[in-house]
Amino acid sequence: MTARPMTRGDELDLYEALSTTPATREFTEDPVDDATIQRLLEVARFAPNGGNRQGWHVLVIRDAATREALVEACDPIVRRYIAQGAAGEAPLNTVEPTRVDAATIAATEIPAWTVNHYRTAPVLLMACVDLSVVASTDAALDRVGVISGASIYPFVWSILLAARAEGLGGVMTTMPIGNEPALQATLGIPAHVAIAAIVPLGRPVKQVRKLRRGPVAEFARLERWDGPALGGTPAGSR
Repeated sequence: MTARPMTRGDELDLYEALSTTPATREFTEDPVDDATIQRLLEVARFAPNGGNRQGWHVLVIRDAATREALVEACDPIVRRYIAQGAAGEAPLNTVEPTRVDAATIAATEIPAWTVNHYRTAPVLLMACVDLSVVASTDAALDRVGVISGASIYPFVWSILLAARAEGLGGVMTTMPIGNEPALQATLGIPAHVAIAAIVPLGRPVKQVRKLRRGPVAEFARLERWDGPALGGTPAGSR
């Protein structure tokens, strides 16, 4: 069974799609064929990107050995993520040093939910970005770079929105990228091309219709960081 593209009579409203596209990690056994992936990428290629340089590349992965390489690449990144979360830290953040020692991280088990989707999704889409063509205006700042992502992540999100319209689901994952050099060697990816995300894709076991997010007033301010909240002061703040 392949995904059926929506027709004019049942198109998903944009606002509905934006507010009902979940992170999907559990899939049925229905395959996702190349024609469906072609449709998703035909739409996603119109995503905004710096200078319209379109530095994205996509690897369509079904091979079992490659899937296992992705699972292996998650170690020890996932162990640290879980260990820090259990210690009450914001996992893998680049601002606050972790208090969790190496022995605790090494002894932490990898939960199945963090890696199973690489094995069970009908197909994986690996989104890469050519760093030789995208602008990184924050490269000289004393913090981790984020600006290059502006030229690739809208493209990845567009894939997920298009998948939602096809009745498919997916999730933008990054855990294996902590071992990027090993994956580059395995898949023949040049050193100047960064892996930005791996998207497990398929038909969801359950289609989530409602997402939980904080209200706008919790994160939007007028004019300054300490300015008034957009829409009123959120309860319990300031």
